[in-house]
Amino acid sequence: MPVPLSSPHFSLWGLDPKIVFLNHGSFGACPLPILERQSAYRQQMELEPVRFFIRELEPLMEETRKKMAAFIGAAAGDLVFVQNATAAVNTVFRSLQLNPGDEILITNHTYPACRRVVEFVCIRTGARIREAIVPFPLKVAGQVTETVMEAVTSRTRIALIDHITSPTALIFPVHEIVGELNRLGIDTLVDGAHALGSIPLELESLGAAYYTANCHKWLCAPKSAAILHVRKDKQTGLIPLTISHAGAEEESFTERFYWPATYDPSPVLCAADTIAFGEKLLPGGWKEWMEQNHSLVTEARKGLCEKLEINLPVPENLIAPMATIPLPTPRVIPRISYKGIGPFQELLYKRYHIEVPVWFWGDPPRQILRISAQLYNSPDQYSFLAEALEEIIRE
Repeated sequence: MPVPLSSPHFSLWGLDPKIVFLNHGSFGACPLPILERQSAYRQQMELEPVRFFIRELEPLMEETRKKMAAFIGAAAGDLVFVQNATAAVNTVFRSLQLNPGDEILITNHTYPACRRVVEFVCIRTGARIREAIVPFPLKVAGQVTETVMEAVTSRTRIALIDHITSPTALIFPVHEIVGELNRLGIDTLVDGAHALGSIPLELESLGAAYYTANCHKWLCAPKSAAILHVRKDKQTGLIPLTISHAGAEEESFTERFYWPATYDPSPVLCAADTIAFGEKLLPGGWKEWMEQNHSLVTEARKGLCEKLEINLPVPENLIAPMATIPLPTPRVIPRISYKGIGPFQELLYKRYHIEVPVWFWGDPPRQILRISAQLYNSPDQYSFLAEALEEIIRE
């Protein structure tokens, strides 16, 4: 089968034209104009390092913070930048004062790396994990809230809730969940790793104690930039993973996180440039960009499910720029480490040059496939995937 053409926007990215890249969700992909801006920041940094770090960086960072705050509906003083969402989850949980018997509420959709953070903290403090088992497939969003709230106990101290889940690509009703937990006096850390740039955000009205999101995924900024938004009443005592010149006792929340020792701040600075890039790329700005991705993945999911004779696993309003569908599960499930790739995914890559994640998820494990939709993708690419899947499954 000939490799299908990508979209007219493909030239804005530096992706390999020989690969059908349907996995934007894992690591993102940065547009070429933004990579050029990153190079410019790096040149500015190396031209005169002292001038850049001491005289120029702070105003650049403050401007970036203001632009990001406006984009996510937040106050700039409640927002700091970290390397990635996993670093933010580490920052929050390793700053908490937990006691033996305290409970941390997670779900079975929690990102594995973040679950490891919770496990580590529980071992160190004597706290316990309580897991809400949210079903997949899923009929309505209310099932998520109901399941999470049923898992709450008198010992629940904090809940780690995904905004958009990684393995199953579900939009969780975080406004509803956070509101319910707030009424009980329980804090929430919302893991919005996939949310920034894929759905509109209004973090001030959300009211979560903590919210983190990656800039390198759907915002399409360079790697190594993420946001951590912290409600004002939770900022005291929150310590960055790297304690540097400001020290752990610095009263200003943003000052504590400003200088994590010498590092490359260009990915963070590019986040503001990416916001501006997205506003100009399409006539309707980011709103149109998000809607196009949602429309593309919705139609792609429908076509795949029809081709493979699979029922749609979740309603359309519960997916954004990604969608997960179940595949036939083999009798023998291979053991795959976080550094490995499963045989089904590898076969798609080597035989058809399709890059798309195929995982085993759930208890008992089931084989699932997750597609992403980005402006550089085209409907023909998903039709090509459907034909490849049908051929492999038939074999």
